Amino acid sequence: MSVNNELETTMIALFQTIDLALQLYTWILIASAIFSWLYAFNVINSSNHFVNQVGTFLYNVTEPALRPIRRLLPNLGGIDISPIILLLIIFFLRSFLWTTIYPLVV
Repeated sequence: MSVNNELETTMIALFQTIDLALQLYTWILIASAIFSWLYAFNVINSSNHFVNQVGTFLYNVTEPALRPIRRLLPNLGGIDISPIILLLIIFFLRSFLWTTIYPLVV
């Protein structure tokens, strides 16, 4: 195997890993939004230890990325569209990764 083939294989693996991480974070964002709705409407028991741990995990994982977006958005009352904005950003990054950066590197 030549050095170019090894480099190309490594770059493909790196791009696929980054893409997978972004895809997993997308699902975590969706889970966090659904969890927050269920929590707000008292569908889930907030005093349950497991539910509390899941909520804390989702909050700790998503809040650092959502906080800067929330600061930039105007007050929309009780509607939080920051997860939608972040999902659009992730979609853009994934598309940009494969259509623009990947062809330049490989």
